[in-house]
Amino acid sequence: MKTALCVLLLLGVSTSALADVKQIGFQSITLPDPHHQRPLEMVVWYPSPTTDAPELIADDVVFAGADAVRNAPPVAGEHPLVVLSHGYRGNWSNQIWLASALAHQGYIVAAVNHPGSTTHDRGAQAAAQLWQRPVDVSRVIDAVMAQPEKFGATVERQIAVVGHSLGGWTALEIAGARFDPQLFARDCEAHPQLSSCKVYQTMNPASTAPLETALASDLRDPRVSAVVTLDLGLSRGMTDESIAALPVPTLVIAAGAPSLDLPAELESADLAKRLPKATSRYVEIGDASHFSFLPTCKPGAVELLDEDSPGDGIICTDGDSARPRAVIQQQVTLLISDFLTQSANTK
Repeated sequence: MKTALCVLLLLGVSTSALADVKQIGFQSITLPDPHHQRPLEMVVWYPSPTTDAPELIADDVVFAGADAVRNAPPVAGEHPLVVLSHGYRGNWSNQIWLASALAHQGYIVAAVNHPGSTTHDRGAQAAAQLWQRPVDVSRVIDAVMAQPEKFGATVERQIAVVGHSLGGWTALEIAGARFDPQLFARDCEAHPQLSSCKVYQTMNPASTAPLETALASDLRDPRVSAVVTLDLGLSRGMTDESIAALPVPTLVIAAGAPSLDLPAELESADLAKRLPKATSRYVEIGDASHFSFLPTCKPGAVELLDEDSPGDGIICTDGDSARPRAVIQQQVTLLISDFLTQSANTK
């Protein structure tokens, strides 16, 4: 199926089974890692009973933020958990629109900056440890589940991972997909135009035997019960066997706007063909670009981005459509919310 309409017809226009939350809390924490020297910046949005006035989180001259109350207490009871993984050069705020929407539906939502591939940290040594990205997500799950007094208690069998771009690769890895560096290298010889190949070459995550072994290892976290990919990359390096046997429900959302370096047919659609049909869904949004999954841009943002780095203004562009980015994101949020609700109800 290629359109969101098909999926909505199959699912029905349902609403989340979770309660509508009027206020959400927000906390930012650094997770230490003395062993690997990989401290993580983690943020968490969660339902809160607070009556304090919210403030805009991650709001700047380029991107619109979202309201939350810093360090607010959590509401009682158990809540499903969603962990967000950003793309290359991204950061924890990239899917704040989704985090806010899901937290208002009753989810605990955590996000993390992945060292080596985040906005302000693209150091070569950390970047080469691509295999650490799913480990980062596991550490976030550990941290949230260990602190119910801060964020609320987690429903153990309702832990989902949502990833954009390279974050989509991260979500699949933690769900049980296996990456073959040699397979990916051969594929990039046939498709050198793909941005996935260029990013991979920049990160150089298989430059030594230990790195290659770690990248090809089983990085699954059995606590993860569902995954969502948003216009992912690097999926062509995942083995057919591991994709065909992926043990959790998977929603693959693709940007359908024409793209030379990340075409849907060579990434998201190709992945969807290899996933188990009974537990996976594919949606291609025709007027979404790769950047439609980033926050909405403010007036003048294109000029500011291009002034700082010529060409970066493309971040604020969507497909050839009159629909604003916020409307595209409402569609994506509905698809994800329905998918997570149905996945939970089938356990």
